[in-house]
Amino acid sequence: MGKSSFGTQANALFLKNIAFQQRNLAENIRLILFPVLLCVGILVAQFVASKLRNVHADGKDNPMSIVLGTSDAILTPEKVPAFLQIPLPEARAVRTGFIPYQDLPDKSCKATGSCPVTVLVTGRNESLGESVVKNLFNSADLNFSPQTQVSLNSSTPIDTNDLLLGEVEHIPSYIRAVKKMTSKYEVIKAQCKYKAKVLILLQTASVNDTAEVKCVQGLGLWRNSSLLVNDELFKGYAEGNSENEANEILGAYDFLNTDETNFNLSIWYNSTYEKHSTILRAVNMASNAYLKFLNGTGIKMLLDFVEGMPMPPQNDFAGGLDSFIGGSLPLFFTWVILQLFPVIVTTLVYEKQQNLRMMMKMHGLGDGPYWMITYLYFLILSFAYMLCLMVSGNLIGMSIFKFTELSVQFAFYFIFINLQISFGFLLATAFSNVKTATVMAHMYVFGSGLIATFVFKSLVESTSFSRGWIVILQMCPAFSLYRGLYEFQDYSQRTSYVGHLVKLSWKDVNDGENGMREVFLLMIVEWFVMLIIAYYLDQVVSAGSGVRKHPLFFLKKSKKPPASCQQPTTQTQQPNIHVEIEKPDVSQEREKVKELMLKNDTSHSIVCDTLKKVYPSRDGNPEKIAVRGLSLALERGECFGMLGPNGAGKTSFISMMIGLTKPTSGVALVNGLDLATEMDEIYSSMGVCPQHDLLWECLTAREHLLFYGRLKNLKNSALMEAVEESLKSVNLFHGGVADKQAQTYSGGMKRRLSVAISLIGDPKVVYMDEPSTGLDPASRNQLWNIVKRAKKDRAIILTTHSMEEAEALCDRLGIFADGSLQCIGNPKELKARYGGSYVFTMTTSVSLEDEVENLVRQLSSNANKIYHLSGTQKFEIPKKDVRIGDVFRAVENAKSRFTINAWGLTDTTLEDVFIKVAQAALASTSTM
Repeated sequence: MGKSSFGTQANALFLKNIAFQQRNLAENIRLILFPVLLCVGILVAQFVASKLRNVHADGKDNPMSIVLGTSDAILTPEKVPAFLQIPLPEARAVRTGFIPYQDLPDKSCKATGSCPVTVLVTGRNESLGESVVKNLFNSADLNFSPQTQVSLNSSTPIDTNDLLLGEVEHIPSYIRAVKKMTSKYEVIKAQCKYKAKVLILLQTASVNDTAEVKCVQGLGLWRNSSLLVNDELFKGYAEGNSENEANEILGAYDFLNTDETNFNLSIWYNSTYEKHSTILRAVNMASNAYLKFLNGTGIKMLLDFVEGMPMPPQNDFAGGLDSFIGGSLPLFFTWVILQLFPVIVTTLVYEKQQNLRMMMKMHGLGDGPYWMITYLYFLILSFAYMLCLMVSGNLIGMSIFKFTELSVQFAFYFIFINLQISFGFLLATAFSNVKTATVMAHMYVFGSGLIATFVFKSLVESTSFSRGWIVILQMCPAFSLYRGLYEFQDYSQRTSYVGHLVKLSWKDVNDGENGMREVFLLMIVEWFVMLIIAYYLDQVVSAGSGVRKHPLFFLKKSKKPPASCQQPTTQTQQPNIHVEIEKPDVSQEREKVKELMLKNDTSHSIVCDTLKKVYPSRDGNPEKIAVRGLSLALERGECFGMLGPNGAGKTSFISMMIGLTKPTSGVALVNGLDLATEMDEIYSSMGVCPQHDLLWECLTAREHLLFYGRLKNLKNSALMEAVEESLKSVNLFHGGVADKQAQTYSGGMKRRLSVAISLIGDPKVVYMDEPSTGLDPASRNQLWNIVKRAKKDRAIILTTHSMEEAEALCDRLGIFADGSLQCIGNPKELKARYGGSYVFTMTTSVSLEDEVENLVRQLSSNANKIYHLSGTQKFEIPKKDVRIGDVFRAVENAKSRFTINAWGLTDTTLEDVFIKVAQAALASTSTM
């Protein structure tokens, strides 16, 4: 069959993947529905949280009630006084062992609850600072009688800016509003001359709350540097000490270089509860103190109230979801979307680790079809995953989906999943172990999400950080994803205050202010750039696609130079150091190869000319010469057997021929195609039965053969006939075995399937690495018959440790040792050449051993004893010195003189030849 086209290969892989995914349908469905299950889980969690939080409209506590629906718009939020968060009476700053400043009050005031609240001041201008200290608190007393009720939001003779209200009970304002509890506040003054409490009616839009207010003294103190202020603040902070040692300070000011013409200020403040209210009131205090320093009491900077932003009507339940997740919404969905990344990477690395991709390539699958179909599979999987996420998010009304147009969402997620697939291909080139790749992929997912939340987010929000650096950071795909989700959330929050629903559209994406335009452009560019780089690295770095190509492979011509030009180069690179010591048969094979190369003869299927493989030194070990200038020529229809001890170089030779490793030097032609430059064309006419079965556990034998048959360009009825014939030939057709998954097969059944795969599609060259391993005698004999029939029109190289198999199948044998051919020829020639002797064995009592040896010496003076143990002796007798009839007569005469327990005479076996040649090679190596 001719080489299959791109479309045929793609179709074969596509159909194989469909069958594979059908076996994993449940797992794929679970993966795709993960976003749906996640959103349902959020929904259930929010439902439970709502039951514990909501109350009836009548105001009575009922933790089991829940109200669903759309809330009213908050177009006029309530106005509330600007509070200061002041320390509790028992926690206010006093003199202690760890804060020994003498200007602080004595700690006895804690017993009476009369300790003042302290504010620290520092700056470069001490005289200005001391003046400001005096003006921080109003020295005038409250101008009303005890138990007077006034409204902070109505006309009143009291200047509300003089009422520096501070919360005593640190309770969030929304809890106070719900429970309608009476709150306690303190007014900070320079001097407090009354002891009575004053009730102030806080009239707000939502509730009328009666506040109990009393006066507390304010104390402003000067410190000489900001370092002293910082040290004093944190030494007394309640969170850092036990309750008895708490020594809290209200706040602190650093007036820096402030003078009569310049106002420059830094503020320390506690923002545990009322963050915005506290900082506003603290700035107002400092501003008024500075104005008093400049102009006396005539000018004031007023701060009447704090008011929230208007809110549009919204679904209570959807809003609760966003509140439930909180500000970590971009992080949450970044992790959700990136969960597909480890799936992509581990799938690619698994095929490389298990040599499944190499197995497909050795049977004719090109890189183009593999990349296209694999990419398409990941794209379909990712698209279904993201579609489920978008539909689920929009159905439950999460703001990150609700406030963004569907077309913008779709484009963003579609571009990102393509970028993620490209990045997965790129990262997979760096790993060959699934466990390592899985760990690194998950570290990327969770690490990038956390870095984006705690570092990248702050850089995006910073006005001083360069926008160019932001773009550079977004070159990491996870940061691009986070930035997009961050902008979606940010826009949804901003639109929440305009009073009507507004969605992020393409016009908003293109305005250049929110960074979305850069995100889209960067992801599109990276999508294609990463895919190109991944393909390049896969060819020149990754070991998963066969021999690594030259870094400039795309600039080189694929055609080899004429053979007449190759030979001198080969001779220069690999000098023939074995000419003088090689056996005549090996030298004759080398001369035959030279002649074929010079004549450019393509009649032989395989021609190897001084092929050499050297593994470089590593970890302090010297370099290892695995194959030493091998020369070999195989005709069509010939089965060549490779024999040799472990480490002889057989596997290295096969690995070079099937494209797993690159030869160090030398030339190899397969059907006239150069192994170094035309390996892709060689794959289309090659079959391989590896030493270890490379199968998909969830595919059947029929599906395996259909896939590899399509790769070999078999179609329609020819494909079906070839598959059935292959199944019958390896005894996997009857009894429904052909349609059972490979994971249910025994080791012998898997071996037979591997042999069938190597022979389907009529390959011109087949490599079989110990094909009968693990087979029972009947299956082994059946396999031998298959190989005998298969070698009729093709060349087969077979490695085996079975001498019986070698004699039954191989037309010629080559015995390897120490990386080189020690001898070559057919089995009969080798036995005649290296086994020209009989093996005579005789067993007697120990006392008669000398008699046996004398008997053998009478037959041949050149006999050689090769074995001796407890009366059993073996001798090698040259065939030229003795005839078989003479041996029988001598034994019959000896029986009349002494007792012979057993005896035998055998011809030399192939195993004897193998052992003899291997031992000779080992002895030769050890003497060098």
